[in-house]
Amino acid sequence: MSELAKQTWPEAQELLGPNTVALVPIGSTEPHGPHLPLDTDVTIAMAQTRRASTLLEAKGVRTVILPAVPYGVTHWTHGFAGTITLRPGTLWSLLEDIIESLEEAGVRHVVFSNGHLEPGHIEVLRGLPLDYQEQKKGSAQVIFPDNTRRRWAQTLGEEFKGGDCHAGRYESSIILKADPDSVREEERVALEPVSIGLLERIRAGAKSFKECGADQAYCGAPAEASAAEGEAHIEQLANMIVTSIEEAWPALFEAGS
Repeated sequence: MSELAKQTWPEAQELLGPNTVALVPIGSTEPHGPHLPLDTDVTIAMAQTRRASTLLEAKGVRTVILPAVPYGVTHWTHGFAGTITLRPGTLWSLLEDIIESLEEAGVRHVVFSNGHLEPGHIEVLRGLPLDYQEQKKGSAQVIFPDNTRRRWAQTLGEEFKGGDCHAGRYESSIILKADPDSVREEERVALEPVSIGLLERIRAGAKSFKECGADQAYCGAPAEASAAEGEAHIEQLANMIVTSIEEAWPALFEAGS
């Protein structure tokens, strides 16, 4: 597992190339209840990316992990202290610049590894790879393994499938495994479950957690979280990334075998 930021430029020159898969962790800086830190989504993105990198390297696929993108489209936590949001066009341009920089270095396979689930953020991550391939045929290929798609969502537990998982059992479990010292345990175990019917509220036009009654910036059941469940979620998210790469670029695995 190689992290680009820890390389010297000669090492990076050796590492980057057409057979290297560049993994781009993407998160956000936003409130996650009174018990999880603002960088929760960054931690989730890094945890799944590092595990995916290990699994890919074991299959003979060379990877490089980029520094995490710590900001995203974050309107749903408007009104809570600590929210830092990008406009959709800003996020699009930022990620496109990252792709083009990797392409100039010889990379031809780029993967978005995302930990932030806001609909407007997901829309950018879905649209950019398609547009990039359409506009720049023959250049770097980009994929986005999207855990909000039904195929993957159904593997991540009932809370995730139901949508009420912002700083709930699902995300709290992952942070308990990936960054336990950052969890405010006394607050977490005292939190009552909050059900807001998030998916239905989104379809009805809701735009923020406050609007939906989640006045502590969480929904779901964080008190039910466990590190063991978090480890299982990280493994599943990593397998989603590996499977998506196998399906998109099977030749990389044949070359490594």
